[in-house]
Formats: sequence, structure tokens, C-alpha cells
Amino acid sequence: MDDPRKLPLVYVRGFAGGTRGIDKAVDDPFYGFNEGSVHIRVGAHNQPHFHQFESPLLRLLREEGYELLVKGDQAAYLAQHAEIPANTVWIHRFYDRSATTWGGGGQEYRLENAADDLLGLIDLILDRTGAPAVILVAHSMGGLVCRCLLQKVLPDRGRDAAGCVAKFFTYGTPHGGITFDLGGGLMERLRDMTGVQGADIFGPRRMYEYLTPQADLDPDGPPEGWDARRMPTGPGALPVERVFCLVGTDPADYDVAFGLSSAAVGPHSDGLVQIERAYVPGAQRAYVHRSHSGRYGMVNSEEGYQNLRRFLFGDTRIEASLVDYRLDRDGELVWQVETRLSVRGLPVVMHERLATHWCPIQLDPAPDGQETSAAAAVSLATTFLDSGLRQAEGEPMRFILDLRLISLRERRGILSLGDHLEQTADFSDTLVIDVGTPEAGAGIWAAWNSDIEGAIRDHRVAGEPRVDEDPTPERWVAHIPLPTTAAPLVGRDARIRLVATPWT
Repeated sequence: MDDPRKLPLVYVRGFAGGTRGIDKAVDDPFYGFNEGSVHIRVGAHNQPHFHQFESPLLRLLREEGYELLVKGDQAAYLAQHAEIPANTVWIHRFYDRSATTWGGGGQEYRLENAADDLLGLIDLILDRTGAPAVILVAHSMGGLVCRCLLQKVLPDRGRDAAGCVAKFFTYGTPHGGITFDLGGGLMERLRDMTGVQGADIFGPRRMYEYLTPQADLDPDGPPEGWDARRMPTGPGALPVERVFCLVGTDPADYDVAFGLSSAAVGPHSDGLVQIERAYVPGAQRAYVHRSHSGRYGMVNSEEGYQNLRRFLFGDTRIEASLVDYRLDRDGELVWQVETRLSVRGLPVVMHERLATHWCPIQLDPAPDGQETSAAAAVSLATTFLDSGLRQAEGEPMRFILDLRLISLRERRGILSLGDHLEQTADFSDTLVIDVGTPEAGAGIWAAWNSDIEGAIRDHRVAGEPRVDEDPTPERWVAHIPLPTTAAPLVGRDARIRLVATPWT
């Protein structure tokens, strides 16, 4: 392989429902990953500007040099060619055997069979390409098929997940299952008891069955405290930091069942999956204001593609955290942080956690009697940068982090808004961050917008980068003090910690 980053990509689609949905899915040669979208943004003089997103699949072919090798049947192509390039895209067509669209009765769909078939496809791809592993890209239930492969199918066969899969990206996967705001649990119990259209795969008992190796399976069901979101660690497991979860926060644009789905699941969701159930703890993640699927969904969105592209092929990982903060000990105050992250040259926001989207970052004060604690550090955002995608040769890689600190007063569980100005932050500023390219030696420049004269686009870095505070090789750390206006809120020692590490 000329570029070791260009491993084979295997796409795994989401839940199709009953026979009608399955038949519709299999009629699409790429199971929907070839679908694009458009949106409009306002330009000068209030004139609309049209923005076209072709589809994640087509963009990878055009921008990253991937190939589609189908010619009538991708399985037949694999069977007929002994050698195949590694930079190829494959679709796991696990629903085909359950379809009736080609005549005859389809087989009953079972998630474990889809995971078994996925392993067969991966083994064939690895044999033909000579690649050390594949990359899995999954939407919704497809992420659970992949996790069944990683957590059950491979361990049951005595094989290491890390030996087959290099990275794993999920769009809106219900890693913690699907629950509803309405019904007080009745809707979930009926779904799991009847298994209507196979939807019991989103309930805890079935999830426990297909996410647990046979040797560890308890016939009485999941033990108390079992969390479906957690992936195993240790020898042979896919490291959780090689997993990326894209979390949607817009239920309004999810129009399945005439909007009944989003109404039942609730506003803190993408219309089908609740925000807190859409990620694996410890995995990389980003929040985007997109719905679960459809024309305004996260799969066929610029936001989704840019996070995918940089996670797969970027060369630098940056994590920004708020550290050493001290909060007012007033027990009636609730503290929240809102963040938005944008990368220079992109037409979209890569990550945003806002109260209006039901996903602000909650801040907790140190326990009584302690000045600071481990709780006084919270991750704000993680992003991946690609030096090959810079706007101009020789420029650093730039991104910005909007930071807003909000306090609300809560009395006996009820928010008191008499002294509150809605959507007005107690502190707001933007940190402009420039990162040196790996070949030139990592370095970070950072400046608050309140200290920059003129437009951010005209700001140029000057002088030496911030001093590296960590002697560990290939790890670059800097602490950026907050503006003095934030001191009365979070203390004079509060800082933004930036950690840069190589990403391959």
C-alpha cells in the first residue's frame, strides 16, 4: 500500500424495520450511503447560497482516492480477483438474505448472523488486499452489528478484535439502546416482550446477548449495573480511543412516522437515539445539530463527513479541557459550559454542545472542604487535524473554540429564572488555536479573540509557540489562562489545557 492510512472501508447500514423496509434497503446498491443533501446559507445582501453535499461515499472516492470495485456484484468481484487494492470501499449487504423483493421468502433477520457475515466479508477483503485491518463505518444499528463482531463473534472464535479492525466510526448508534420519554417504561417493555419487527435488539436483554462472549454469558440476563455502552478493554480488544461516536442533537428534522418517533424519544435526542445513549464512554466523540437520518440527517451531512475524514486520515489529535477551575459554593447555582468548535476553511461547525440542544457540559464544584479536586477538570472538545488539508503551504492548522459559561439558580429542583437573562452567558470568548504541522515539529499558538485586534481571518501567529509543559515524547501540552473577566466566576487559576498528540 502506498499510503498506510488508506485501509479498506466497510460500511454497515442501520435498522430497516420489517419486510417492506428491508426490501427498500436492498434495492439500493450502496444501502443509502451514496445519498447526498443540500442546504442554504445566507450570503451578502441576504441572498441565499446553495451548498451541495454529494454523500460520504462519493466524497471519499473523490477526495481520498478510494475505489468502488463492484462490477455487478462486490462479492463476485472479491471471489474472482486474487489481488485488490487496499484503498477500496465495501458495503456489508447483510439484509439481502432477508429480502423478498427478488422473489421467494426472505430469511428472518438476526443481528448475530449479520455480525458473522461481516467477519466473513472482512476476512475475504483482508486476504485479497493484504491489508492488516479494515475500518468500520456504521450508521445506527450498524454500529451494534459491528460491536457484536468485536465483542462476541471474534472472542468466541478466539480471535483479537484489534487484529481485524483498525478504527470504528459510528453515526447515531444507540450504544446504550433506545428508550422513550413517554410511557414510563411501558413502551420499552412491550417492544422487548413482543419483538415487533425485531426492535427488541435495542432493549437491554437482547443487547446483553449479542454483546457478551458465550463464555461470560449469564442465562439469567444482564447483571445489575450492566451498561450496554461500555466496550471491553484489555488484550485483544479494540482500544476504545480508536472508536469515534458522532452524536446528533436535532430531533425536529427526524420525520419518521410523521414525527411520532422524535416525540416519543424526547427532545434530548437525534429523533430516535437519546444523546446520552449515543456514545461509548472513553471513545472520541463530537456533537452535531443533525437528526438521526434523512435529508437533514448526520450521515449525509458535511459535519458528519468532516469528522469522519479527519478521524480516519488526520495526523494530529487535539483535546481542549477546562482545568483548575473553582466555582461558587452556592448550592443553588447550576453551572454549564457551552462550546462550539470550527476548523478553518470548512463551511460547518464540527462540534457544538449547547443548552438549546440539550447537551451543555455540566460543571460541578469541588467537594466541601477541598479547594480543588479531580472534578475540577472537564473535557471541552476533541478534534483531529490533517496537515494535508491546510489552506496554504507553510500555514499552521487553525481551529477555534467558542466558550460560554452560564449559571442558573435552582431552588428545590426548580430553576428560578427571575434574575436570569435567557441565552445570555456570564462569560463568553473565543480561543483561536494554531497548531504546527508534525514535520515542522509540534507547537501551539493560542490567543483569545478579546485580545485580537480586527478580524480573526487577519490574525497571524508571531513569535515562538507556547512552551511545551510535558517532557513526554510525542505529547505537547500548553495551558492558556482564561481572560481576567472570567476570574470572579471560575477563579484566577482556571485555564484551558491543550494536549496535542500524533494521530495515525
